[in-house]
Amino acid sequence: MSFWNKIFGGPGRTERVDYYEEGLALAQEGKFHEALTSFRLALKESPGDPIVLQQIAIAYTRMGMEDEAIKTYRHVLNRNPESPGAHYGLAFLLLRHGQRDNAVRHLEAFLAGSPPMGATDHVNHARTTLEELQGAVGNEPAPHEA
Repeated sequence: MSFWNKIFGGPGRTERVDYYEEGLALAQEGKFHEALTSFRLALKESPGDPIVLQQIAIAYTRMGMEDEAIKTYRHVLNRNPESPGAHYGLAFLLLRHGQRDNAVRHLEAFLAGSPPMGATDHVNHARTTLEELQGAVGNEPAPHEA
């Protein structure tokens, strides 16, 4: 790992480490704890970077640390309210936590914004999920009918 070479003076000592790319590679290998370390180092080089923060949230999610992921996505949205990736990730975490109304709001924000190029699968998933949620709301009996 480049991180260790930098600390202990290995062969990559004079090379600049791209911690973000390193984090992506580690995450792709399923090494989420290590990826998180790399993403945190990338964040030190670029404080508040919404893309790095979103990757941190994704790593937290894959590690089962969903509360931390939710906090991180909310932090991104506080600084960048239009961030499509944060709306998307947060929506599905909130849905898992039973917060359907908030999930709907974030899915709508994701779809109303400009999802990144190549996010067709994410857009379709968000649309399908939103339609299912809105259909489920419309099919529930009114409180006086229950």
